[in-house]
Amino acid sequence: MTEQLEKNDAQQREMPDPHESNRPVPKLVLAVVAGAFLWAIGYIFFTHQSDAPANGDRRTGADLMARAASGGAVDGAQIYAAQCVACHQATGAGLPGVFPPLAKSEWVNGKDELAAKIVLHGITGSLTVAGNTYNGAMPAFGEKLSDAEIAAVLSHVRGSFGNSSGKVEEAAVKAAREASAAQKTPWNGDADLAALK
Repeated sequence: MTEQLEKNDAQQREMPDPHESNRPVPKLVLAVVAGAFLWAIGYIFFTHQSDAPANGDRRTGADLMARAASGGAVDGAQIYAAQCVACHQATGAGLPGVFPPLAKSEWVNGKDELAAKIVLHGITGSLTVAGNTYNGAMPAFGEKLSDAEIAAVLSHVRGSFGNSSGKVEEAAVKAAREASAAQKTPWNGDADLAALK
């Protein structure tokens, strides 16, 4: 019986379990959130958005509009910097044993269509450039870049890094794309490309 009383006393000393009640969010918090939201909307609509070209790539809105109106000449150097420089480096020297050089490369300075096919479909496996073997992988850019963009980047590469080959025309890239449409995987290095030289 004493055990039962002690148990009862212990239960009576217990506080009730906490539970959530229907308490609204404090008005001060709502006011702060609403004020921040209204400030953000006002900032977007009332802030003058013509930043100085020096803060970016030095092109103004007028430059971009003029380029679009003139047919949009594609900048091969800009595409090279965005897509190719990580592997082939800014000097076109590549990385020894992994990424081949573009400087004085027989693949770059060879047939226009061959260079275009390489960029369109990429390469895996070993490739020999200037007597050295490279065993890296080049991604395919056929779905990423247009014919004009591929022509522009190839023209840039063929006229830079000590190369002096001619400009690649968009029509040559289009012809290469059509001629190699059946190629769904990257070229297998020397094994596939030697026959196309």
